[in-house]
Amino acid sequence: MSEHGGAIVVVDVSTSARPDLSTVDVLARLQLTARRHGSSIRLRHTSPALRGLLDLAGLTEVLLEHQREPEDREDARVEEVRDRGDPTG
Repeated sequence: MSEHGGAIVVVDVSTSARPDLSTVDVLARLQLTARRHGSSIRLRHTSPALRGLLDLAGLTEVLLEHQREPEDREDARVEEVRDRGDPTG
């Protein structure tokens, strides 16, 4: 890792044919180490099995947040629903 930080390290996980919880552990520790140095990792070619394990471990947002496609993201807009009995103002 660079002393300057801010770098994004791309990790190609396509060769992880059968990811398991030890795979998730290694990726989480790698992300923690990167963040301690002011950087982060970005996973490339994540399989559905790995994404499922990350979700199960509660690490989806930690490891995949910045690479999700726009159509996969939840809509961030907030709509206010008013009750007809509420005063306007």
